[in-house]
Amino acid sequence: MLLINESNLEAPDTFYEALIDTHRELDEAQSQALNARLILLLANHIGRHDVLMQALDAARDCRSPHD
Repeated sequence: MLLINESNLEAPDTFYEALIDTHRELDEAQSQALNARLILLLANHIGRHDVLMQALDAARDCRSPHD
């Protein structure tokens, strides 16, 4: 199975707003912990090791030039 790289969200703007709202009023450590939990929840939902490895590679390749 291949990682879906094109937009696949039903309501991307609504999701983005919810994601930002979820982080509102959290300090840096709480925000990082929330991100870690979210990543693990979504990884568990995906479940496929090959797809998760593709996602890690894609995320790493998308770093800004300043990283």
